[in-house]
Formats: sequence, structure tokens, C-alpha cells
Amino acid sequence: MTDDTAPAPPEIEFRSDVTVEIVRSSASDSDVLFAARVSTQGEQTLDAAAAGTEATARDRGLINYLMRDRHGSPFEHNSMTFYVQAPIFVFREFMRHRIASYNEESGRYRELRPVFYVPGPERNLLQIGKPGAYEFLPGSEEQYALVDTATRDAASFAFDAYQRMLDAGVAREVARIVLPLNIYSSMYVTMNARSLMNFLSLRTKVEGTHFPSFPQREIEMCAEKMEAIWGELMPLTRAAFNANGRVAP
Repeated sequence: MTDDTAPAPPEIEFRSDVTVEIVRSSASDSDVLFAARVSTQGEQTLDAAAAGTEATARDRGLINYLMRDRHGSPFEHNSMTFYVQAPIFVFREFMRHRIASYNEESGRYRELRPVFYVPGPERNLLQIGKPGAYEFLPGSEEQYALVDTATRDAASFAFDAYQRMLDAGVAREVARIVLPLNIYSSMYVTMNARSLMNFLSLRTKVEGTHFPSFPQREIEMCAEKMEAIWGELMPLTRAAFNANGRVAP
């Protein structure tokens, strides 16, 4: 006899994207200016700092000078908090960067949702070259079909095992051990512009950068979304970053 009152198991969802939202920010190009000018103007900068006066095109030269000559500390007097949803393997790469504050959802304290990452058809599958000089190329139709089917099958099998353990009363912190790295998690990430530029210099591949990087595509997707948000908040700073080879000051 079945229990008709038992809740239906959650339906598995597969995604090929990441989500980045700005939660709160105190970040503008003018923050760079008053921090830099205090070295020569002292208390005379207080009014401009308190007023949050917008930076103008005339200020572009100072920001570019600071970026070019790597006077980095003025770029630290700001803050951005992002909410990120991505597969867990992306977060493990994120947290290699000890230049931000992180708080991630916990599989010990909540039942994890059955949302799993599967590479989309635009995601390159083939890796050639040596460490530090990789090139990634598209796969064949057969390879894409294999990745898609194998990923979906493995995730479905793992989540079924997870659900069966939970239904049997096993603690969440034990049941979660069967879940694969492509399950989605969420976290808050807070950093300043200098830290973000360091992150972007390592996790994006952009033509013309002084120090080429070879990021995994999934974390680069997060980095691109974070950079787009930052570019809206601090357009002069982002322009100077790009003009000077995308090197963090």
C-alpha cells in the first residue's frame, strides 16, 4: 500500500548557466579619487568624500595614472556584494581567491535542491596544449551527446540516492556525500574593486591582456557577469583596467 500523503520527490532541473546579482554596493569612481587625493590634500578631501560627487571625464587621467603605475590602495575604498548561483566546482575555484568574503549555503543545514549543471552546446569540450597554454575547441556531436547523457544520468542517480537516505532519516550532512560537483550552490561574495580586478585578471581570457590566463569556462561566466555589473558602477576604473592590460594595481 502506498502513502498518498507523502510529498512527491522534487523534480530534477538541469541548467547550463550561472547567476550573478548585485545585492548591495558602495562603489564609484569618485571613491578612488578622494582616497588618492588625501595624500596631498588631507582634510580638504572630506567634503568631496562625504558628498559622493560623481567623477567626471577630467578625472580619467588620475585614475589611469594610478592604474598604470600600480598605485593600488585607492581602489580599495569601495565594496560590492554579489549573490552567485553556480555549480559547486566553480565555488571551489572561487575560494582559491583569498581576497573576498564568502558565505555559502550549507548542505548540513538545508536539503539541497536538485539543480545540476550540464554543459551547453556552446561549451568547448576538447583541451589541447600544455598547462599554462591551453586551447579549448568544440567537440563532436557524439561527444556532446555523451557528455549530456552521462551528466544527466549520473546526477539523477546520485540525487535519488541522496533522497532515499534522507527519507530513511539519515542526517543531511551524511546524505550529501553522494552528490556530484555539478550540483548548484549559492553564496554571497563581497570584495572591493582592487580585489575584483585581481580576480578578473586570472579568471577571464581577454585579447590584449598583459598576462594571459586560461580559466575554466564556468568560472569565467561568473567573472564576466561580475565585470559587467562593476563596469556600470565604476566605468572609468574599468576602462583604465582594460587600457593598461588588465593588470590589477
